Amino acid sequence: MPNQPNLASRIWGFYRDGFRNMTWGRPLVWLIVLKLFVLFAILRVFFFKPAMAGMSEEQKIEAVGERLAGGATDPNDTLTLN
Repeated sequence: MPNQPNLASRIWGFYRDGFRNMTWGRPLVWLIVLKLFVLFAILRVFFFKPAMAGMSEEQKIEAVGERLAGGATDPNDTLTLN
């Protein structure tokens, strides 16, 4: 059996060669990177507040314990587990 690269290397090579041979390959890659940056950096900072912001360590421990144990949750809370 010939020495084949692992699955991850073959997948990476497939996409690399595919984008390299496209006319719009390089701009398309930059557009994808920009979109991921906007989704994960910009939207996170401006629209999604951390669920436990402003709590002390003891309050965070208590809140996580209550959620894991299925205790009462605050209806205004953004993170509810059912």
